[in-house]
Amino acid sequence: MVVLDYGSGNVHSAAKALEAVGASVQLTADPDSVANADGLVVPGVGAFSAVMAGILAVRGDHLIDRRLAGGRAVLGICVGMQVLFESGTERGATTEGLAQWPGEVSELEADILPHMGWNTVDSPAGSVLFDGVGSERFYFVHSFAARKWLLPEHDVLAPARLTWSEHGSRFLAAVENGPLSATQFHPEKSGTAGLALLSNWVKSLRRD
Repeated sequence: MVVLDYGSGNVHSAAKALEAVGASVQLTADPDSVANADGLVVPGVGAFSAVMAGILAVRGDHLIDRRLAGGRAVLGICVGMQVLFESGTERGATTEGLAQWPGEVSELEADILPHMGWNTVDSPAGSVLFDGVGSERFYFVHSFAARKWLLPEHDVLAPARLTWSEHGSRFLAAVENGPLSATQFHPEKSGTAGLALLSNWVKSLRRD
């Protein structure tokens, strides 16, 4: 298991949480290690533009593309989820994302920002990530999110499993789309429910 090391402030907490559920973890941006790992985790905190700059500096866009082209699992966390979309707009400035999914990340329509604290989620039937924890609360810290899902359904590929939450308005709390998954909340800060979710993801890699 690799946690992509590109300078994000929460890489160590993500690594410790994965180790707590039995994963052997490397913090690295080494291309061979990233390519050969069972799973790649892309955490992120702070501004969309800063996270994108860090990812691009270690050629993380190419590393993620290469894994997904081979059907290898990737999990984005918080801003690591946001940058998977085409763009993010913060404080009037728009930054290009990794464009794995169409759509824009924008500010939540809420009276109080940031959205900070525990919140429930609405997860779909058949979710791998939320197996056994769909009714639990998870820990969010963010002011921006993807509020629409624009990827068209494919005749052959299974449709994405979408999990929603609400703070002022509805937003995507998690996505499971083939080998690419992501959570807007922080599973590594979400207590036993977050560890169970990470355990579900790690176990799914072993089944693959």
